[in-house]
Amino acid sequence: MNAAPADQIRLLDVQALDVRLQQLTHRRRSLPEHAEIESLTKDHTQLRDLLVAAQTEESDCAREQTKAEQDVDQVRQRAVRDQQRLDSGAVTSPKDLENLQHEIASLAKRQGALEDVVLEVMERRESAQERVAELTERVGAVQGKVDDATARRDAAFEEIDGEVATVTKEREVIAGSVPAELLKLYDKLRQQQGGIGAAKLYQRTCQGCRQELAITELSEVRAAAPDTVLRCENCRRILVRTAESGL
Repeated sequence: MNAAPADQIRLLDVQALDVRLQQLTHRRRSLPEHAEIESLTKDHTQLRDLLVAAQTEESDCAREQTKAEQDVDQVRQRAVRDQQRLDSGAVTSPKDLENLQHEIASLAKRQGALEDVVLEVMERRESAQERVAELTERVGAVQGKVDDATARRDAAFEEIDGEVATVTKEREVIAGSVPAELLKLYDKLRQQQGGIGAAKLYQRTCQGCRQELAITELSEVRAAAPDTVLRCENCRRILVRTAESGL
């Protein structure tokens, strides 16, 4: 294949822009904010789960407290009715009086036990409420950090994407001036060779594989016409000659 030396030089410009696009893609993919957001999101999910558990516990305690208070109220009302019967003098039988007094005493004991239950449930509910408040604050704090990291990531995305657009447009312009056949070969080699399809020959060394040309290969390069498209014997990339080739 033949191509004007100037076209081969422009191919190096295209290669430089492609390398820059690769660097930008890598930078976008490896922003530190990615790992930060992932870690914070994991923490946020765990805290949310703990918060839901605490809220459920508080809700259960609230229902349990309501039931215990209703039980206390029922016992209290029954005790009040019994005391009213006792005080009214309507019960005259000694045995009935004894039974009524015994029931009042039993109700008082039952009421005391139920009130202890209410206090115990209230303590557990208060503890759950404190846990809910603490976790709510922590969830909010982590969410704030997630939002901050996301904003920084998006700002970096915008900056990188803007540069990608500029470099892509510049590449289109330069690549448009390179002969189609030469550009096709370059693109094919670039895909095969890890993103590098053309390399400068600098001081007798291929800048693609960093291997110095052997004497026989160097002689062939020197003897080649200026418009001959050369390939590195070692890496097979397009080898572009410049004033710095050391020939």
